[in-house]
Amino acid sequence: MTLRIHALLHNHINILGSIEYWIKRNGHELTLTQFAEDLVADNALPGQDSFDWLIIMGGPMGVYDVDKFPWLKVEKEFITEAIKAGKTVIGMCLGAQLLAEGLGANVGKIDIKEIGWTQLTLTELGVHHPLLNGVPHQFTTFHWHGDGFDLPDGATSLATSEHWPNQGFIYQTDNHKQLGSWLIGWQCHFEVTPVSLQTMINEGKGISEQDMRQYPKTVQSPAYILENTAQFATDNNAYFDTILDNLASSYKKVKNES
Repeated sequence: MTLRIHALLHNHINILGSIEYWIKRNGHELTLTQFAEDLVADNALPGQDSFDWLIIMGGPMGVYDVDKFPWLKVEKEFITEAIKAGKTVIGMCLGAQLLAEGLGANVGKIDIKEIGWTQLTLTELGVHHPLLNGVPHQFTTFHWHGDGFDLPDGATSLATSEHWPNQGFIYQTDNHKQLGSWLIGWQCHFEVTPVSLQTMINEGKGISEQDMRQYPKTVQSPAYILENTAQFATDNNAYFDTILDNLASSYKKVKNES
């Protein structure tokens, strides 16, 4: 089964990375909306009936920055429509925060920043969740955030870190259960590759000396991050490939039975 996947991008730095490789490798269709550009012509938001999955990527803005980025209001409405339509929605970092807010959870600045390669630990429910079958109990992944989400009501917590408890969640409405679709958000960046991470560091907001002094245990230097990218990125990408494979299998199984 070929999946029609639409992705929402918030700038030209936080790209799909390894997710795009997975999409192409499996022969799925990919369309994009880039909010850093005018929402016209081929960049306009599609109709809800034109895609099966929605992937929401990261960005330097917060869910509360509607005054600075008026398109956030449009995006939030689009995400809410996708949830109501029973679409599989996958959120990465800012994308997870937008999804959590769309499910009624509080999202905002937290008292810590996590920037760098840090350990993620699956919850007991995460370890035994079928969509995480094949993902290790503990692994190192990439973070770049100073905002966080509360767990949406009824959602299952998937992962934690030492410094911030809400790192991943999954949720299904009754409609999603019937369709074999899911709502899943991750605070981390499974998708980064050596090339995309180099771009994030070179062209992003930057990692300040103040952040490294204020949060010495959770904010790593750009040099340290890049030195360790080759060590962690391949496995990190493979873990998310596994999650995407499991999501696709769940969706296809229900579609084939219907």
